[in-house]
Amino acid sequence: MRADNLAPVEYREEAGAGMLRACAVACRRDLLVAFRHRQDIVNPLVFFVIVVSLFPLGVSPDLDFLREAGAGIIWVAALLAILLSLGNLFRNDYEDGTLEQWVLSPQPLFVLVLVRVLTNWMVAIVPLLLLVPVLGLMVHLPADLIGVLTLTLVLGTPVLILVGAIGAALTVSVRSSGVLLALIILPLYVPVLIFGTGAVAAAADNVPIVGHLAILGAMLALAITLAPLAIAAALRMSVASG
Repeated sequence: MRADNLAPVEYREEAGAGMLRACAVACRRDLLVAFRHRQDIVNPLVFFVIVVSLFPLGVSPDLDFLREAGAGIIWVAALLAILLSLGNLFRNDYEDGTLEQWVLSPQPLFVLVLVRVLTNWMVAIVPLLLLVPVLGLMVHLPADLIGVLTLTLVLGTPVLILVGAIGAALTVSVRSSGVLLALIILPLYVPVLIFGTGAVAAAADNVPIVGHLAILGAMLALAITLAPLAIAAALRMSVASG
């Protein structure tokens, strides 16, 4: 049946079904690519573990210091691991022409971008989050603070990767863009880092943490709403300039 012969409701239903199929195909493709390039998943994970493990050796193994600074150590290590994983977020698709097909696709580009970012979060960051309790014990954080730290990372890491994806989209056509990417997005990571570590510090002082978590949740809602639009616009500019 031709689209112009469909009633408005039927046309919207067919368009919605087409979008869901496109999202499912994009998610399946990203998962297959991630499985075939497992080093892109393992490298940030290993980097995260190494940074947290070496920090006490390089600064101080004092237990009181580690209890006080442990949450900040894990947050900074997670931030740097996410930064490491952003380099190939769109690079391979830009080089093989997939991004051009995305731009020309009848499906909204921001939807495809959101699927890509969330899939990347699941395959690259969720394993990192599963290691947080073990690394929290390594830096001698109390069990209740480990729970708060994990919760803040669950709320904060999607914001980091969505904001980082904007920088990755802006620099996808630039060779050796690692330093430029870091300069663009690291200042934008500061608020998330402040409220993420602030929630753990508040819990340690027996102060309510609802305000910190609410702000992290608001950042996440704002990032999910606006970041895909910014990423899509940046990808269009990169493809056009390339």
